[in-house]
Amino acid sequence: EPTPFCERIAIRAYPTEEYLGLIFAYLGEGAAPPLPRYPDFERDDAVRQVEIYLARPCNYFQVLEKHVDYARTEFVHRKTGLGIPTVSVEESDWGITMNARRPGGELRAVQFGMPNLMHNLKPRGSEEETAWRDDISWRVPVDDEHHSSFNVKLVHLTGAAADAHEERRRAWLANAAGNEPWLAEEVLAGRLTVAELRGRKDITITAVQDHVYQVGLGAIPDREAEHLGGSDVGVVLLRAIWMRELQALAEGTPPKAWQRTERVVSTSSEFAMVTG
Repeated sequence: EPTPFCERIAIRAYPTEEYLGLIFAYLGEGAAPPLPRYPDFERDDAVRQVEIYLARPCNYFQVLEKHVDYARTEFVHRKTGLGIPTVSVEESDWGITMNARRPGGELRAVQFGMPNLMHNLKPRGSEEETAWRDDISWRVPVDDEHHSSFNVKLVHLTGAAADAHEERRRAWLANAAGNEPWLAEEVLAGRLTVAELRGRKDITITAVQDHVYQVGLGAIPDREAEHLGGSDVGVVLLRAIWMRELQALAEGTPPKAWQRTERVVSTSSEFAMVTG
């Protein structure tokens, strides 16, 4: 284009930083603040994997509540025989610490970080693994009725076992990429059932179930008719914290300075020692 027209046209740019296999962008005004770091996810003695889903058609608060509602697994994922866990929660320096113990003794811990992070620790997935599994997730609202998720997972394998694990994962991704969202929508439309998808090698059945569970509530569910019970302690605490923080913002008072402190990380490490 000729001058001076071309000199008046510009595309706004934002600072970005690559970290843990993801690219983070700062969309605010002024200089970008330091990007938070997660040293326990920088370790070299584990396989680090990145998984994402984009624009799931429901409000992102649904996925936040999912992670502090651990009793849901017995109903959403039909883990017959494991039993409904006993759940305890408390507010932490970062957000919420939740521990869930099943009747058989299996322990699961979740560190929820305000406003949209989740660090999940769970038992190892195979005998080859040297420790528990970790994953950290960022749940990002797209608009009121859609959200995306960016996840970094650590699988504690090294050497030949790590190489074999990655090769199996690459082969699975080549066959499965993109299958879960459209199959979940087929279930929601009544053209398939979750039972019909069991045993398929080209999907992770729990991902289909999570999509159906979250989207099936509606893009923004009506919570007025809910009856929260004893297993919903995490949901109750999460909502109370959000209401308190939003009230502070509305009144112009400073919200809590949420930080992933050593106390939060140490609590995770203590859990890992128990399950490892």
